Amino acid sequence: MIKKIQFISIALAAILLSGCTISYKFNGTIIDYNKVKSISVQDFPNRAPMVYAPLASKFNESVRDIYTRQTRLNMVRQNGDLELEGEITGYDLSPQSISSENTMASETRLTVRINVRYTNNTNHDEDFERSYTAYRNFDSNRLLNDVQDQLIDEIIKEICENIYNDTVANW
Repeated sequence: MIKKIQFISIALAAILLSGCTISYKFNGTIIDYNKVKSISVQDFPNRAPMVYAPLASKFNESVRDIYTRQTRLNMVRQNGDLELEGEITGYDLSPQSISSENTMASETRLTVRINVRYTNNTNHDEDFERSYTAYRNFDSNRLLNDVQDQLIDEIIKEICENIYNDTVANW
């Protein structure tokens, strides 16, 4: 009789547990794909006082790529369920640490600022306009031309991840 009760208990537990599912999303998206099916990302023009020509195209490509890789949203030219637009507003160099001789900076900081306007056409309570800033320091003995592409790639990646997290991820 005890074995029969144990068998029935195990069978009931198995039936109950089979009806439960746990879903893990490693990209952290909180998109309701029944409502949100598309995204449009307009080109972000470079309006910074100091211009690095490849910055706009690298950023535009990267921001589109993160949504393409990490969501099932269709990328459309305009009027997406989600819309991103904005502009690059800053590309600056500034001296940081002063060297022991106190004559010149030992590090230089490259900073990029991007203004973003996000519109969720399925829930306008989530709309926002926000500025994103990221920077990297480099040794002042190195020429900007030698480190610029690598630093820009790192900065763009950080900003794109922050935009992604603020728009469709639950972070």
